[in-house]
Amino acid sequence: MNSSKENILSKIRKALEKPVPLPFPQAENNNDIYLPPTDDLTVMFAQNFTALLGKFAYCENHQELAQQLKEIVAARKWKEVYCVEDGLKYLFQKNGFSDFSTRPLAECDVAITSCELLVARTGTMVLSSALPEGRTASVYAPVHICIAESSQIVYDVGDALEHMKEKYGVQLPSMISFATGPSRTADIEKTLVVGVHGPKEVYCFLADL
Repeated sequence: MNSSKENILSKIRKALEKPVPLPFPQAENNNDIYLPPTDDLTVMFAQNFTALLGKFAYCENHQELAQQLKEIVAARKWKEVYCVEDGLKYLFQKNGFSDFSTRPLAECDVAITSCELLVARTGTMVLSSALPEGRTASVYAPVHICIAESSQIVYDVGDALEHMKEKYGVQLPSMISFATGPSRTADIEKTLVVGVHGPKEVYCFLADL
């Protein structure tokens, strides 16, 4: 070891023998960074999600969920609606909507998926590779519609990570994605552009199922 490196390491060892006391010891605690929620988590998620250009719809039951989907598909004139999750397809078909496309995802107007969780404080959808086509379905189509239940809402990202650990244990999905509104970038002359590397529009249909 050269002399200059040894000199630096020697100084570090001596410094560690007499550590400098913390200037603000009262600031070191185990309290949460963010204050506990004071609003209903559903309301908090809806406010934060829509503030980030997401579009939110609350549905009281399966019938209303299917009806709202049918109405928005007709209003937006979407011809190819992509969904490969058997549970979601069965839910919609049972309640009067069955116009799902057989075309590849890249040729569809909108993709419908479920999610792992919703994060109220940031208006974020938690997605993972454990979901059918979880790596692609929420990204490739111009429009993404996420179907979630009220019971899936947690307060913060830390709560979401703890939930994922409890759900999957050591077999965590190889990809966990936190999607907050439509894709956006400000790399080009610091001008915000929406829908560059992902969907231009993101909807969340929340239901008490």
